[in-house]
Amino acid sequence: QVIKCKAAVMWEANKPFSIEEVEVAPPKAHEVRIKIVATGICRTDDHVVSGALVAPFPVILGHEAAGVVESVGEGVTSMKPGDKVIPLFVPQCGECSSCLSTKGNLCSKTDLGPVSGFMPDGTSRFTCKGKIIHHFIGTSTFTEYTVVHETAVAKIDSGAPLEKVCLIGCGFSTGYGAAVKTAKVDPGSTCAVFGLGGVGLSAVMGCKAAGASRIIAVDINSDKFPKARELGATDCINPKDFKKPIHEVLIEMTGQGVDYSFEVIGRTETMAAALACCQNNYGVSVIVGVPPSAQKITFDPMLLFTGRTWKGSVFGGWKSKDSVPQLVADYMKKKFHLDPLITHKLPFTKINEGFDLLRTGK
Repeated sequence: QVIKCKAAVMWEANKPFSIEEVEVAPPKAHEVRIKIVATGICRTDDHVVSGALVAPFPVILGHEAAGVVESVGEGVTSMKPGDKVIPLFVPQCGECSSCLSTKGNLCSKTDLGPVSGFMPDGTSRFTCKGKIIHHFIGTSTFTEYTVVHETAVAKIDSGAPLEKVCLIGCGFSTGYGAAVKTAKVDPGSTCAVFGLGGVGLSAVMGCKAAGASRIIAVDINSDKFPKARELGATDCINPKDFKKPIHEVLIEMTGQGVDYSFEVIGRTETMAAALACCQNNYGVSVIVGVPPSAQKITFDPMLLFTGRTWKGSVFGGWKSKDSVPQLVADYMKKKFHLDPLITHKLPFTKINEGFDLLRTGK
């Protein structure tokens, strides 16, 4: 049956979230309805609010969360009501070319770019005030209940603390995986991480776990430096402190550029700088931040001709349904810590305050 609950609805761009009563339809075949217990706030959600990432309105945003299965649709065998789960904005259907390849993880069933705003069958499970509300990248976690496809949810350890492992649904996995899985950082190497939000800090953690000898953290907000150092950064630099372009500063610091660089902001200027700062022959630069929809990038092709590798990473390169339960198990074994990534805990109704904290770099 239909569940009535609270959700944060975004009616139009550049407006606050509106806490509304919504109706959440029951799951159809191969779908799962989840009671959301905890959800993180991610810059990608804010990109939709600002219009940098184009998605249809009205919409229920949110994609980094953990919860408990409330009910399952016909044919769902991998989980049952009461199971703890993490929704997956990159699903894993197990049948498309990316799922079948050992090299890829971006399942063709994902609703990333261009965003349709619907379930895989082309319909929505949310209504509010008689209007259809769009889903966001197959997850929509800014609501007390959501419906996802069975391919877009992972069952996790029943003992996992949901208010912490929700970060494995996006931020932690994305940054950590960009370092250990996409870039495959080597022991003893030099890394630069541009952007020290939750994902950037997770990239720092990944570089450290991979054994990098030098990790240079770059951000225009120096308040982020103590936390970056705590998590493994060996140097912290603020581009505002230098007259010359930041890639030149990094090349001077390292002699020949870094072995690996990570752009974890989503700005074309920093993507170009991250490419330019890595070693000219075997340096690898990874784009982790979501690029703005309307912008193009211009760069000197000589940067690539000499041998650099430029690549992107979605969800840290992890095959989601296989990897998320394993990452949760690793967290339970204390192989990494999530507490340093959590700055505030707010009740759901204060979601707008949460976004204000994000936008002010707090």
